[in-house]
Amino acid sequence: MPLRIVFQPYTLHFRMEAGTSRGVLKQKTSWILKVTDEEQPGVVGYGECGPLPGLSVDDIPDFGAQLAEVCELFNQLDLEVFPFNLSIILEQVVPEHLPSVRFGIEMALLDYMNGGEKMQYKNAFSKGEKGISMNGLIWMGSYDHMVSQIEDKLAQGYTTLKMKVGAIDFDQECRVLQSVRSRFSPSEITLRVDANGAFQPEDVHEKLKRLSGFDLHSIEQPIRAGQTELLAELCVSSPVPIALDEELIGIFDYRKKFALLKKTQPPFIILKPTLLGGFQHCKEWIEIATRLSIGWWMTSALESNIGLNAISQFTASFDNQLPQGLGTGQLYHNNFASPLKTDQGYLFYDKQENWDLSSLGDAWE
Repeated sequence: MPLRIVFQPYTLHFRMEAGTSRGVLKQKTSWILKVTDEEQPGVVGYGECGPLPGLSVDDIPDFGAQLAEVCELFNQLDLEVFPFNLSIILEQVVPEHLPSVRFGIEMALLDYMNGGEKMQYKNAFSKGEKGISMNGLIWMGSYDHMVSQIEDKLAQGYTTLKMKVGAIDFDQECRVLQSVRSRFSPSEITLRVDANGAFQPEDVHEKLKRLSGFDLHSIEQPIRAGQTELLAELCVSSPVPIALDEELIGIFDYRKKFALLKKTQPPFIILKPTLLGGFQHCKEWIEIATRLSIGWWMTSALESNIGLNAISQFTASFDNQLPQGLGTGQLYHNNFASPLKTDQGYLFYDKQENWDLSSLGDAWE
């Protein structure tokens, strides 16, 4: 029998309101994919498509209908024999404007091809032998709320903190950063900030200058994406190293990827497989960044533990010593139980723990 893909939506509920410069998040819907073959009933590959509202290319009203069309097309291929060329299958089945669908199918097929054990990449992390260093994420909110989050992350052993900035009072955000830097030197606590494109051309230079007083590691996407000339100038002049994030979204052609990084020459880029079209596209970004001596790190995009697990395994397949943005597994109170565990600012795959996807039920489409 050929492979078959089915799916169902799953709404994840945040433990707390998650504030960003684009608004406050309370819940998020992901579409969970399942790959099966009737001749191998014990082997199931899982994937996750989770477009981010207001940010993903495929944040579209009829996402579910378009996902159904892609799955139907895949099911018509009658794929029966491994190995097949995964990149070609994805190119033929998934339109370019559905990057999270490409990622979800890629994730599910990799899982299935490796025996259906939630094991997309076999390495020291997925074998439970080595952890991945992470930054602790500080969501926007009141001064007291942000300080409380910082204290929690410090108590959990994080030595790199990333704070969302740009949506509330800038003076207040600076006070929060100062509260950390007055207690800890850069060698003790690394500080990153993420503006999500919130700074304006007329004030970005002044704000970057103020932020430089806190010895920051980097700032993600200080200005709105698409302002390439200004961005290139900022990457040269900014007293805080710039990391491109939203700037990479929607670019799928290799030559265009290279042209962007060649022109802007950022110190860092941030890779989110859900937004960029999956692992193959992330590999291209990494290859180009390496050629241009640009640093990078991986960040999850509010996936459930299904997607987070795959991203973490992919990340661990590279020798990247920078702290990664993979600490989102504890955001939801109805996330899937998994072997993913955090300890002292590291993410581990605890093989003694089991997966529990029973909450998905049987409502597959």
